[in-house]
Amino acid sequence: MFQRDYFMRMIEQMTEAIGQIMQLRRDRKQEEALLLIDDLLESRFRLSSKLVRSLSDEDLMKMMTTNGVVDTDMLAAIAVLVLQEARLQGDLRREDESYAAALKALQLFIRLSLLGEGSPLADPKAHIGELLEKLSPYELPSSTKRLLMEWHEAEGRFDQTENIMHELLDDEALRPEAAAGIYRRLLLQSDEKLEAGGLPREEIEQGLAALLLKYEEAGVE
Repeated sequence: MFQRDYFMRMIEQMTEAIGQIMQLRRDRKQEEALLLIDDLLESRFRLSSKLVRSLSDEDLMKMMTTNGVVDTDMLAAIAVLVLQEARLQGDLRREDESYAAALKALQLFIRLSLLGEGSPLADPKAHIGELLEKLSPYELPSSTKRLLMEWHEAEGRFDQTENIMHELLDDEALRPEAAAGIYRRLLLQSDEKLEAGGLPREEIEQGLAALLLKYEEAGVE
């Protein structure tokens, strides 16, 4: 009961704080809003924005994990704050800082979505769409592409899964046997689900055969 009350208070306080950040942005007080984000990260999570930027999304998730259970509300709160930072830095035309924050927010929201647990603080899928649009002019890192590929598969967008898989193969960031494993895993889905996901069974079988032939001819084990 105590723990539930604590988290409810935390959610209420974070919701109020995010509202303050958004109001400061509307008032064109971006620098003040960025300072508020730093204060929140320090006071609520004992993190600085510099540390958040330096840690990987996987490391941040581990920090929010206790006894194998991820605190999705805490992770969502950090993701929302990083998203707000990306927007504010964009307003200030600090493209490098905005890109870095947007990328980190995207990774965190994808991980939240893959966990399959919602949070009152954020709708991961909606934010993922926004961030993918913002980051569309950029080439995403391979680690982010892998995470995105996993998310598309979990969401049943198998055509997008295959597209990113081939990008990773071209970048030599995915081993051929791993790609073959993805195709074989997709073949376990029903015909109806594959059709709905934009990748019919016949196309998967053709893709798998072409993949195996290509790398067999290239002498890749």
